[in-house]
Amino acid sequence: MMDTYRHKGLRKKLTQLLTEKGITDKKVLNAIETIPRHLFINDTALHQFAYEDTAFPIGSGQTISQPYTVAFQTQTLAIQPRDKVLEIGTGSGYQTAVLLELGAKVFSIERQKALFDKTKVFLPKLGYNAKLFYGDGYLGLPSFAPFNKIIVTAGAPYVPENLLNQLAIGGIMIIPVDNDDHQIMKKIVKIDATNFKTTDLGSFKFVPLLKEKGKD
Repeated sequence: MMDTYRHKGLRKKLTQLLTEKGITDKKVLNAIETIPRHLFINDTALHQFAYEDTAFPIGSGQTISQPYTVAFQTQTLAIQPRDKVLEIGTGSGYQTAVLLELGAKVFSIERQKALFDKTKVFLPKLGYNAKLFYGDGYLGLPSFAPFNKIIVTAGAPYVPENLLNQLAIGGIMIIPVDNDDHQIMKKIVKIDATNFKTTDLGSFKFVPLLKEKGKD
């Protein structure tokens, strides 16, 4: 797995672009600059484009999100070292790696078996160790709750109550919620056991968050 000076230079240009687009968290930018995104993309023909601000297919009908979206969601979560983070939709593991670079303890669920199997083997090869689970993201991981932060990386038709219940008081969830052909990014802060503050953060485009486990 090659990570060349050219790749590193392209990552630096990418972080400059993200800064221009409004990403200000230096730790998030440093994570983006550190992680070899091209290695998370299956099709080697696409590696030359890996540091453009674009989403790419990764198989199983899923995509690796564009870097701006990854940076925006991560910045919004305001990750602190040792935060316990639930990620819904492991995918390629790129977002997982960003969270780990920020010092979070990551618990991540993937419903597509092929992606889960691949990412479970791939991430440790790069030195990234998260707790990965094959399962239904709508259910969360109640046995590991509460979580300081929850990030959903696919478009949900609604905010799952299970996830709200698993968010710690004072915790933050970021989730794209369906609105016709796109999603509205929502930041949800848990005020107490029954009260939440929700802020809409604009329109994004995600693949859908599907229920139940994917087919083997």
